[in-house]
Amino acid sequence: MTDRPLTLMAVHAHPDDEATGTGGVLARYAAEGVRTVLVTCTDGGCGDGPGGVKPGDPGHDPAAVALMRRAELEASCEVLKISHLETLDYADSGMMGWPTNDAPGSFWQTPVQEGAARLAELLQRYQPDVVVTYDENGFYGHPDHIQANRITMAALELTELTPKVYWTTAPRSMMARFGEVMREFGAVGEPEPDPAETAAMAEIGLPDEEITTWVDTSAFGGQKFDALAAHASQGENIFFLRMGKEKFTELMGVETFVRVQDTTGAAAPENDLFAGLR
Repeated sequence: MTDRPLTLMAVHAHPDDEATGTGGVLARYAAEGVRTVLVTCTDGGCGDGPGGVKPGDPGHDPAAVALMRRAELEASCEVLKISHLETLDYADSGMMGWPTNDAPGSFWQTPVQEGAARLAELLQRYQPDVVVTYDENGFYGHPDHIQANRITMAALELTELTPKVYWTTAPRSMMARFGEVMREFGAVGEPEPDPAETAAMAEIGLPDEEITTWVDTSAFGGQKFDALAAHASQGENIFFLRMGKEKFTELMGVETFVRVQDTTGAAAPENDLFAGLR
């Protein structure tokens, strides 16, 4: 036995990703005394600028956006009581197919082994018991999410550490409900959802029976909502903020994962990322 605290490390692509998929577990485990470490890989420079100005539009300044989003990220970490924030500060690659995918220095263009070596140093420093990142498709195909998965899995291979490793996911049953709520809370005047987009959303995530880990974070729904709200500059893109805390917690009060590495032998399905470790 050692005095080292149980440690959760979440590896995310952009400022605000920490709140969307893992805000509940970060807040819950911090409240339980677990040391929480957030690694944010990019600077978020492809996000909206002041006034909602879009990347590529006149007046969009990626460097200024990155500075603004760093401050928002720090505020989110305060809300979630995250113990340590580490930023790799690669340039945001933008959505798949954007010209920024090919920009020198973008995360998408960074050799996997380079990013993995930097992350491996953090793994060695913090010695996490649990590591969380995205699946191989970055949950929905975002290049920076895909790259975060790649460098995380490669970094683990560079170390002799054997943490439990999880990929974030969503149950298909929840995605169906999410589609209903999106229609319910859609902004007035917005067009009806494209049927093809609705069908594509229904394919995100996994069948419920393939999910290994269901963590109840409903008691921390308010914190998760407030962490998202801290990313105020991206409010136009954060649909969840439209629904208010009560509906948000009802919809987002369980966070789900697929366990892809484990040496504890904990039975699945499980309701705790630290099952078998305490």
